[in-house]
Amino acid sequence: MQALKKSLNKQAIGRSRAGLSTKIHTLCDGKGRPIAFHLTGGEAHDLQGADALLEKVNAPALLADKAYYAQKRVLARLQKSNCVAVIPSKANHKNKRSYDKQLYKWCYLIEHFFAYLKQYRAIATRYDNLAVNFLGGIYLAASSLWAIC
Repeated sequence: MQALKKSLNKQAIGRSRAGLSTKIHTLCDGKGRPIAFHLTGGEAHDLQGADALLEKVNAPALLADKAYYAQKRVLARLQKSNCVAVIPSKANHKNKRSYDKQLYKWCYLIEHFFAYLKQYRAIATRYDNLAVNFLGGIYLAASSLWAIC
């Protein structure tokens, strides 16, 4: 049983409420085109994907949703690289952080990318058992988006 858990973890497959699933973490440019990907199991927190992708950020601003609001892990790292964090505070946070609401409206681009990605049935249902094959399918779908944008 332990070997099965290790192999599923290597393949970025994890248990969530709905069963076995995979999270795709994506970094996009200002036009909504994907730049980098990272796969984690379905039970993993979004910050695990952020740790892998924040090294690749080379932009004046980073737009992210409330799940990425982590004082030390995300915000401090972005501040060191002189990148403005456009991330709203969590609802239960006592000290609300200010952010550029007009710039935050552009977050819809990443949602559009995921909607585009779900049109590919092999990605939406994850037919591939190996993470490298699944990631290859994601890159193939993303390259078609680059071709039309």
